[in-house]
Amino acid sequence: MDNMNLNRHISGQFNAELEDIRNRVLAMGGLVERQLEQALDAISNLDAELAQSVIEGDHKVNGMEVAIDEECARIIAKRQPAASDLRLVLAISKTITDLERIGDACVKIAKVALDKRLKKQQPLLVSLDSMGRHATRFLHGTLDALARMDADAAFELHKEDAKLDKEYEGTIRQLMTYMMEDPRSIPEVFDVLWATRAVERVGDRCQNICEYIIYYVKGKDVRHVSYEEMEKDLNL
Repeated sequence: MDNMNLNRHISGQFNAELEDIRNRVLAMGGLVERQLEQALDAISNLDAELAQSVIEGDHKVNGMEVAIDEECARIIAKRQPAASDLRLVLAISKTITDLERIGDACVKIAKVALDKRLKKQQPLLVSLDSMGRHATRFLHGTLDALARMDADAAFELHKEDAKLDKEYEGTIRQLMTYMMEDPRSIPEVFDVLWATRAVERVGDRCQNICEYIIYYVKGKDVRHVSYEEMEKDLNL
C-alpha cells in the first residue's frame, strides 16, 4: 500500500471514529429524553411502577457516559486531533457530562413520584407538570440542534433557559403560598420543590449543551457571555 492510500485509510478510519462518537452521544441524548418524559409522566400520574423504571434505567445513562468518555480520551491520545476535530471531541465529552446530569435530575423527579402522600395534593403538581413539559421541549430542541450542529438554532435555544427560570420562580412562589395557607402540606410541598429544582437544572444543562454546539461550529467559547456580545461575536 503506497503512502497516499495509507493516509486515506487512516483519515477514513478517523472520520468513522468521529462519526461513531457523534452517533453515540445522540443515542444517549435520546435515552435521556425518554427518561425525562417518563419521569414527568410518573409524577403527573403518581405512577410508582413507571417511576421505578426510570430510577433503574439510570444505570444505562451512566454506562453510556463512561463508554463515550473513554472513547473520546482514546481518540485524543491516539489521533491527536486538531482544529474542528478537537473541538468536536471536546464538545461531545462535555455534552455527555451534562446529559448524565439530566439523567440524575430524572431520577430525582421519579423519586418524588413514589411519595404516596402526594395523592392528596394533586394541585401541587399542575405547575410542575407545565414547567416539566417546557423543559422537555427545550431538551428536544437542543438535541435536534446537536444532531444538525446548528449554531443558529443553539443560539436561539440558549435563550429558553431564562424563560424556564422565570417559570421556576413563579412555581416556587405558588408552592410557598400553598405551604403558608396549609402548613399541613409542608412535607409534600418540599417534595415538589425538590422535583421543581431538578426540572430547572435540566434547563441549565440544555443551555450548556447549546454553548458546546456554538463552540464546535464557531470556534468561540461563549460561556458567561451576554446575548448581545454573543450575537456580535458570532455574527448571528
